[in-house]
Amino acid sequence: MPVAVEGLEGYAAATATCTRCRLAQGRTQVVFGAGNPQADLMFVGEAPGFHEDKQGVPFIGQAGKLLDGLLAGVQLRREDVYIANVLKCRPPGNRDPQADEIEACEPHLFRQIELIEPKVIATLGNFATKLLSGRPLGITRVHGQEQELTIAGRSVLLYPIYHPAAALYTPAMLKVLEADFARLPELLGCGAQPAAVPEPELEPEPAVAAPAEQLGLF
Repeated sequence: MPVAVEGLEGYAAATATCTRCRLAQGRTQVVFGAGNPQADLMFVGEAPGFHEDKQGVPFIGQAGKLLDGLLAGVQLRREDVYIANVLKCRPPGNRDPQADEIEACEPHLFRQIELIEPKVIATLGNFATKLLSGRPLGITRVHGQEQELTIAGRSVLLYPIYHPAAALYTPAMLKVLEADFARLPELLGCGAQPAAVPEPELEPEPAVAAPAEQLGLF
């Protein structure tokens, strides 16, 4: 087994009992991340939601189905990328992450980046973008604009994208997401041609959804 895989699996096991912040008290389980442990492309979202907390896998609710469709549109699958979140535990009621929670959890994310060694990190939404860019600019101003940064001791291309959930609240955002995703093959250097994004089959969430701006999506 490659060293990177052993290291990532070992670190995932070590974080399964994390109590670095208050979120440990209400979670079902730690949602560490999922996908190819040696991926060139890593997605970083905000935090687990209801379904993720129950199943232990990131992006498996409505936004996850949309993400799958967007990946398929550029000939990528979940198995080709790695998906994680800024927070590894679900905030109560899917509220925004709080500053001390981000501070407590960010070492886990940076260790993941160090072990995976992605070429491109696509940040989904405000919280991931601000944390990894080290800048206060919101996703509306910087989406689709790549920048080369040193993160976790290595040079990576940071590529901010709207969180897929934004298109669930504002359907017109799907076109913006499609356009930003269409550039991923170019950034990865694989030159794949984008295909049409299939319409996701969405199911109702069990909790009442908050406006997108309250979720840090814009």
